This record gives sequence, C-alpha cells and structure tokens, in this order.
Amino acid sequence: MAQQSSSLALRYGIIAVAVGGLALLFYGVANGLGQGRVTAQQFVDFQEGGNPHLGFRRAHAKGFCLAGEFVANGELSAYSSATIFQPGATPFVGRISIGGGNPTAPDLASGVRSLALSIGDKANLRWQTAMNTPPVMPVRTGQAFFEQMNAFRPDPETGRPNPERVAAFLAAHPETQAAREWQASYTATESYATETYNSINAFYLVNGRQRQAVRWAAVPQAESHGRGFEGDRDDPNALQNEFMARLDVAPVVYDLVFTLATDADDENDPTVRWPADRQQIVAGQIVIHSATDQSEGLCNGINFDPLVLPPGMAATNDQILQARSSVYAESYRRRAREHFYQQGME
Repeated sequence: MAQQSSSLALRYGIIAVAVGGLALLFYGVANGLGQGRVTAQQFVDFQEGGNPHLGFRRAHAKGFCLAGEFVANGELSAYSSATIFQPGATPFVGRISIGGGNPTAPDLASGVRSLALSIGDKANLRWQTAMNTPPVMPVRTGQAFFEQMNAFRPDPETGRPNPERVAAFLAAHPETQAAREWQASYTATESYATETYNSINAFYLVNGRQRQAVRWAAVPQAESHGRGFEGDRDDPNALQNEFMARLDVAPVVYDLVFTLATDADDENDPTVRWPADRQQIVAGQIVIHSATDQSEGLCNGINFDPLVLPPGMAATNDQILQARSSVYAESYRRRAREHFYQQGME
C-alpha cells in the first residue's frame, strides 16, 4: 500500500504544482470568500508564505508585456452583441508569464505557461482574459481546494507531500481525473509561441435573449517541432528571449477558437473537459506585434481580472471563477502600495 501510495504521489504530484503555478490556488477559495471562512486577504497571505517579492504579482510573478491587436472576423456576431467580435481590429495589452511567485525563476522551470490579454481601449467595452496551458481545474469547490492544500502540504520531516495523504485525497476526489490525464499527456513546447492557452472556465456569449455557454483557446498558428526547447537551457530568460527573437522576424499569431457547449455540458464545472465533437468557431486572430520587459511595459499595471467583460458577454456561476476577482484585486492593491512606497524612498 505504501509503494502504491508513493507511486500515486509521484505520478499525480503535478496537481500541487499546477495549483501553485497556475495561481489556481486562489480560484479555489470561491466557497469561502465573503462567507466568513477565507478572505481574499487571508488567501494572499497564504500565497506570500511570509516572504513576498515586493512590487510583484503574488502569482505568475515572472513575465513580460505584449502589444498587438485582436482581429475579429465577425463569426461570433450571431452569438454575441459585443462590438469586439464585429469584423475589425481592436488593440490589446497583454502578458506572457510562467507559474509561481518568484520573478527571477528560470523560464524552463515552470510546468505552467500563461497568456493574459486586456482587449480594447475603452473601459466600458474592454474584455480581459487570463488563459493557461491546462484546459481544466483539478477541483471545483472551495472545500475540495482546502482538502487539496492539506493533502499536498510538505511533511516537516521529509520536505515532501505524504504519499498516503495524497493517495487518500485523490481517491476521495475523482473529479481530479481530467486534470491528471491532461498532465500525463502534456509536453511543454519549445516556445511560448507554440503553446495552446485555455480559458479553463466557461463564460456566456449574449445576444439579446440568447445565451450560449463557451470556452475558448488561443491556438498557435506556428507549429511545434515536437522536440522541446533546444537553445541555451542555462539561460533563465530562455523562453522570453526566444519569443522576442521571433517577433524580430514576424508577428506571433494565435487563432482564437471558441467551443460551444450543449445542454449536456455543465458550464459551471471547470474540472470536466467538453467532448471533442463540440462545435468550434474561430472568432479571429490574436496578433502580437511587440514585447517588452514588464518593468517597462503597460501590462504591469493590469491585474487581468477575467470578470472584466464587455456587454455581450457574461460570467457563469462557476464557483471558482466567481472568486478570482477579489483575490486578483487584493494582490494588485498590495503591489501597488509597495510600488508607491518604493517610489517615495527614491
């Protein structure tokens, strides 16, 4: 039994890594926020672990800024009244990042990569989306999240999660299966430009009285060679430098692909992958023209709250999605305050 439990812990330990790297930690507090259990302040305290990197995001601390445009083709106009989906180009500020709270971590050390966009220059029409390489969440409720934290916390004697505790958690939470299957099949590509980034949570497209549940993904037009990163693996900024070198040659482009739910799909459950036969619509292209260090770019002042939605889009009742805004805001307040004090000391 101990050998089996150890194997499970090793094989599925990625769930703990994904939680920390994706900032999925704060997604899971949905059941607690505002209900007297866990506050956004308490959760960010947990993220910091008593040793915050002042002035940086508490999750996805390492990244760089992007600028470009979303070029819509009008294919979603029948489903959403959002002007952003009408044919034409809308500018965006974006950010590519890796998981974790260390702003100096090596690019190749993280198993999670992220693409965040703030599309539109008018506040009342802006759309923000924070996408990640995993397509699903391991758990769907706050209670399960805290059980997961407990299960994967390091043992004081070994510095590693207790395999029996991990095995017990996985046995009690079969909803982690999709996340485990994805991780078992996932191989990081050689470039940020060749990854697929997923919305994970579902949202609604709204047009009058019509409401359609969707998820979306940024699907790269550049093809991966399938061999992984082949440059200088000792360079802590290896992926960032590779991406910027690409931009010196041509824009980096992703198709923005929407998947439409049917009545058989639960849009409020982020742990379940929708079947591959669901209808998909390419809404247009994400075209990245330039990138810059986050200390110099506009993205540093954006918290990429995924509940910033334009008219014609709406949030689902996904418990985890509903929690994100409060914790994003708390993290933003802390680093903004730190920036203020740092500037006052200069």
